[in-house]
Amino acid sequence: MSPDQIHSEVTNNEVVLFMKGTPVFPQCGFSARVVSMLENVGIKYITYDVLADAELRENIKTYSDWPTIPQLYMNGEFVGGSDIIADMYESGELKKLDF
Repeated sequence: MSPDQIHSEVTNNEVVLFMKGTPVFPQCGFSARVVSMLENVGIKYITYDVLADAELRENIKTYSDWPTIPQLYMNGEFVGGSDIIADMYESGELKKLDF
C-alpha cells in the first residue's frame, strides 16, 4: 500500500488499525492488546495486516513517523501505538470516544 493509499484509508474511515495479523488471529501481543481494548469499549474499526504487505509495513512507519506496529488512526489522525492506547483505555479516555 502506497503512502497515498494509506492517507486515503485513514481519512475515509473513522477508525483504522494497522496491525500484525488480524483481529481474529493477531500475530503479536501488542496487536492483540489493542484489538482487545477496542473490542472491550465497543469501538468499530477496520484493520490492515502489515505482515501481508511489505510495502505497507514500511510505508506506514514513514507515514506516521512512528517506528512500531500496531498503529491506530481516528478521524484521519494518528493516535498512537499499544502503550498510548493502553493509557487511554486505563484512564477511561478510550471509552469516552464516540465511534
